[in-house]
Amino acid sequence: MAMEAVILELAKLFPRFVDIDGDLLRHNVEARYILKRAADYVESLEYHTKDGTDTNEEEIRYLIQALVDINWERIHTGHFSNVSLPVRKIYALGCYFKILFLLLEISSPEQREKCNAILDEAQLLGCTDDWNELKTSLMKHLDDDLYLNDVTSLPILPVVKRCSHRCDIPQIDAPSLNEFRTLCYEPHQPTLLLNTMNHWPAMDKWRNLNYLLKVAGNRTVPIEIGSNYASEEWSQQLVKIRDFLHRQFNGEDEAKEIEYLAQHELFAQIPDLKADICLPDYCTVRSDDSATDVDIKAWLGPAGTISPMHYDPKHNLLCQVFGSKQIILASPKDTEKLYPHQSEFLGNTSQIDAAKLDLQTYPLAESVQFYELFLQPGDCLYMPPKWWHYVQAKTPSFSVSFWWE
Repeated sequence: MAMEAVILELAKLFPRFVDIDGDLLRHNVEARYILKRAADYVESLEYHTKDGTDTNEEEIRYLIQALVDINWERIHTGHFSNVSLPVRKIYALGCYFKILFLLLEISSPEQREKCNAILDEAQLLGCTDDWNELKTSLMKHLDDDLYLNDVTSLPILPVVKRCSHRCDIPQIDAPSLNEFRTLCYEPHQPTLLLNTMNHWPAMDKWRNLNYLLKVAGNRTVPIEIGSNYASEEWSQQLVKIRDFLHRQFNGEDEAKEIEYLAQHELFAQIPDLKADICLPDYCTVRSDDSATDVDIKAWLGPAGTISPMHYDPKHNLLCQVFGSKQIILASPKDTEKLYPHQSEFLGNTSQIDAAKLDLQTYPLAESVQFYELFLQPGDCLYMPPKWWHYVQAKTPSFSVSFWWE
């Protein structure tokens, strides 16, 4: 399909002004004016002249850039959690229109790489949930053939035979929803659930790291630098997934700094990966049958990544796609004996190293009952709210967690 035809097909997926007007723009006259100009122009794009310079297009491009810049500033003023949803949505819409106008200007590989960065900004900072079809189509167009320039092959991880390991908590083979409710959820009992995710396409697909490179390589994500987020050397960077994969999974043995894609909403960012997993029925266990919001997080990294002993406020299903992890649990009743950090940022994190207790420094930990287990491919670990857990990857690993209230 000719490039002009591709852009016209993309333009058809952009929202009309009537679809975005209303509550979103009611109190933002500036955004309402700019987005109306942009939406009306894109809706009638095929009728605009293609010869010479369209001064109307230049003016709208300038206005869209101003809209993106203003809302970027608003997002970066104060704490991100305090940024209003309309600001994030307007920012995302502005980024989408900015991408289209850049593609109208030129659609070279270099320009598409620039647009890819803008698309990632829209997803990381904005709110794109209302325009998933447009997001997916933009992503596929912008990624088309770009990954072919990356000729370095990544390994295909072998299927690992299941091994026997110590497990201090109950194990249940593919429990029904009712069994899960009565044996795990209601009594707040951590449990290892076996054979509950064998039907996931991810179980086979993701072991081929070249598949991850093809589907996700061009996306920019936040990467943790260092094995442990509680250490002083820990930091974060935004990097392309392709660079992260090559640095951490290229099979070379030389010493390298550990990087970890941790607790990231990767599946909202990359719909093709979300299609490879399934929402476990156990997340719908609430007896009142009300709708449940589930946060889906990705955890991808080499051997040696560590999540120090900490707790989460929600119910947690940690599903292991490939690789293995050592996990140590502790009950909320032992919280004071686990020496939580005093800082607000690390208030849910223990100061102790659960894998190597220092009882001289932290003597109360001697009376804590710890529960050990080994998470292997296909395993799903249920952790009730506020149960402490230490997680260390023993091999290259990809896990998916599902959190719900």
